[in-house]
Amino acid sequence: MPRTNHLPLPDLSGRRALVTGASDGIGFGIARRLAAAGAEVVLPVRNRAKGAAALARIRGQHPAARLSLRELDLSSLRSVAALGEQLRGEGFPIHLLVNNAGVMRPPQRQVTADGFELQLGTNHLGHVALVAHLLPLLTAGRARITSQVSVAARSGEVNWSDVNWESSYDGMRAYSQSKIALGLFGLELDRRSRAGGWGITSNLSHPGVAPTSLLGARPEMGRERDTPQIAVIRRLSRAGILVGTVDSAQLPALFAATSPTARGGRLYGPKGPGNLGGGPGEHALFRPLRDLGEAERVWRVSEDLAGVSFTAPAVA
Repeated sequence: MPRTNHLPLPDLSGRRALVTGASDGIGFGIARRLAAAGAEVVLPVRNRAKGAAALARIRGQHPAARLSLRELDLSSLRSVAALGEQLRGEGFPIHLLVNNAGVMRPPQRQVTADGFELQLGTNHLGHVALVAHLLPLLTAGRARITSQVSVAARSGEVNWSDVNWESSYDGMRAYSQSKIALGLFGLELDRRSRAGGWGITSNLSHPGVAPTSLLGARPEMGRERDTPQIAVIRRLSRAGILVGTVDSAQLPALFAATSPTARGGRLYGPKGPGNLGGGPGEHALFRPLRDLGEAERVWRVSEDLAGVSFTAPAVA
C-alpha cells in the first residue's frame, strides 16, 4: 500500500488546540502537526515526565512551537473537573479539541477511580466530562471537536444490561462499547449544538490499524508483554501491507479537525482496503453509530454517570 503521509494543514495561528493522549503515538503526532501549523497546543497528560519529554521533542523539531502541559487523568472525573476549572480560569477560548486518548483490552477487568469499567470510564466518560467542563471555552472558540473512535466500532453495541461489564467481562466487546458510546456522543453533540446554537462542530475520526502502543506492553494496565496482535500489525506495517503506520494513522483526525471541507456529524478514516490504512477521507458511519435513539440514550446516561450537564446554554 502506498505510504500516504502528506496532508497540508491550514494556518492555525491564533488558535488554541487541546489534544488528549498527546504524550506518545498518534496523539503526539497530532499535537506536533497542529503546533507546526501555528496553533497553541495544550497537552493534558497523566504522566508529567512523559509529557515533558513529548513537549521537548516537538520543540526540538519546531523551536517556535507554542506548547504547554496540563495534568489530566481521564480515568478520574475529579481530575477532569480540575483541568476544566483551571482552563476556564485562564479564560482562553479553545478552537480545536481532539478526544484522542484511550486504553484497550486490559487483560483483566479494571475500574476507574470512580468505579467504572476502565475502557468505558477512560475512553468515553472522561471525554464526555471534559467536553462538559470546557463547554464555555469551546463555544467561545466556535470549536471543532473531533472524537477518535475505532474500527472496533463497526460492530457491537452498548451493553445496557451490564454497561460496566460486572457479570461477564469481555475486554474486546467492552472496548467496542466504549468507542461506540464515544461516537454516538460526538454525533449527538453536533446535533444539539446545531439545534441550540452553541457554535460547536463535532465529528468523528478513526485511525484504522497501526502499530501504536494500544496493544503493546502496558505494565500500568497489567500487561507485561506485547500482545500477539501487535507483533503481526508491526510486521504488516513495515511491509506496507493493508495496515497503516503511526504517521498515516494521524491523518484522519488531523483532516477531521482542521480541513475546511470536513463537516460536523461525519466520520473520517483511512480510505484504503477495509479502511485499515491509506490516506484520509470521509466514509459512511459505522452501523452502530446510526441510531438516533441510541445516541440520545447514550447522551442522557453519560450525563448521569459522569455527573455533568449540557442542558444550560453555554455563555461565551
